[in-house]
Amino acid sequence: MEGGGRPSALQAALLATSTALTALLYSVYRQKARVARGLEGARTVRLDGDLRAVLLEAPGRCVPYAVIEGVVQSVKETLSSQFVENCKGVVQRLTLQEHKMVWNRTTHLWNDYEKIIHQRTNTTPFDLVPPEEGAGVTVRVMKPLDAAELSLETVYEKFHPSVQSFTDAIGHYISGERPKGIQETEQMLKVGTALTGVGELVLDNATIKLQPPKQGMPYYLSSLDFSTLLQKHEANVRFWKILTVVFGFATCTVLFFILRKQYRHHRERRHLKQMQEEFRQAQERLMREMNAEGGETLKNACVVCLSNAKSCVFLECGHVCSCSECYRALPEPKRCPVCRQPVSRVVPLYNS
Repeated sequence: MEGGGRPSALQAALLATSTALTALLYSVYRQKARVARGLEGARTVRLDGDLRAVLLEAPGRCVPYAVIEGVVQSVKETLSSQFVENCKGVVQRLTLQEHKMVWNRTTHLWNDYEKIIHQRTNTTPFDLVPPEEGAGVTVRVMKPLDAAELSLETVYEKFHPSVQSFTDAIGHYISGERPKGIQETEQMLKVGTALTGVGELVLDNATIKLQPPKQGMPYYLSSLDFSTLLQKHEANVRFWKILTVVFGFATCTVLFFILRKQYRHHRERRHLKQMQEEFRQAQERLMREMNAEGGETLKNACVVCLSNAKSCVFLECGHVCSCSECYRALPEPKRCPVCRQPVSRVVPLYNS
């Protein structure tokens, strides 16, 4: 705590940082909680022959946020894996990722660094159909790449280590970058995968479509069943809630510490003013009594007891204001009663 009871720069920075972190975490928690509440309130519909009648009865032939489970089936052609035979899918993602070590000049350590240098995603139209054959109802999945969670299965993964000569190794050490290699990955949403779709379900002419919702809720195409997906989001909400409470408690603790310091400083100042006022009143009362008795005012009286003569010189301030008995009675560390500076040494004063 600085002079005047103001918090120090470190305390102010700590309070501002903890407050900002708490506000940020609370914002994330509210967003996660809104998503979880939306999932919990989503309408679950069955992929059967009654689905078309349900949409015909719904306002605007639309269910704004619906949950539907089915099996992936391609509409026309399928996408074939470039590396695995007889692997067919409707979404294919090819990724080349660079792995290297980068020298950190601050920590003086080599850190792992990953960077996607190329990624291509291919899609083909597909439907969700019931697991049992012959149901005769399908749901066309629109804009699958817009899904917040799109479950793709890794069907191929290979790491190609970089080949370095001795000269290359020396150059990499000097430049601060050591390449490790290139990782090649292929991910696919395979035909026949059980998928849970959460989004807007709409009847467009004769086609039932599942598309991203319009009210800002997330769009899901997950391989998890709906109950597991909901539990996952609820656990995520609990995590952010606990994190927000912990940082909020830390912010309250810092604020309480600062306010407690300010209160103690204010109380000490008030006590000092009270003592000074009592001393002034006592001095005035003694002067009035001495004048009333017709005596001479003792100009050389100790400012503490007002009875003994001044007999000490306080250094380094140089004040002559106390008798030796009152100096010995001063609390440690000893300070001058007049200017409150520390007393480094005392010189006796002898009046001739």
